[in-house]
Amino acid sequence: MTDTADFPPDDFSHENPRPAGWLSPEEIAVARAQLPLVYVDAVPVRVDDSGDVVAVGLLLRVTPDGMMTRALVSGRVMYHERIRDALLRHIEKDLGPVALPQVPASPQPFTVAEYFPTPGITSYHDPRQHAVSLAYVVPVTGDCRPQQNALELAWLTPEQACSDEVQLEMRGGQGVLLRQAMAYVGRLP
Repeated sequence: MTDTADFPPDDFSHENPRPAGWLSPEEIAVARAQLPLVYVDAVPVRVDDSGDVVAVGLLLRVTPDGMMTRALVSGRVMYHERIRDALLRHIEKDLGPVALPQVPASPQPFTVAEYFPTPGITSYHDPRQHAVSLAYVVPVTGDCRPQQNALELAWLTPEQACSDEVQLEMRGGQGVLLRQAMAYVGRLP
């Protein structure tokens, strides 16, 4: 899972730097240690005129220990935030403000990924926390550029994205999630 960028909401001001519902780093650490947190994972895709997935967008990141990894768009759902808004916020955070994601009117996840701090319970692992993530395939039509701590955004064919080489570059079970996404849209090689 990737880190969440905290953008100031409407009630942010210099006099009130922590608006209602936002946790300090210490408070989020305590929450992560005591209860599951809700996340969204988004698999950004390009589709052709008939709606078939022709490309998958994967971010290139450097982990804190210096390892290069491929990653999906991912992040926390904030208090009092709709799932749709969390998806849009994280796609903009990772792919830029003109990615133009096409989130359906009634977003339905293709799966629910349960990340555990203990490896081996599920295919998904996040050493920081127990997280429940709603996973979506989201077509994007705009100009996407890597943002935040992403070094690159690579557009791969579904076959390339599901290859063993790319799967080895993904951590925490995101490779499994990517393969599930491609199976969901009928593009698993």
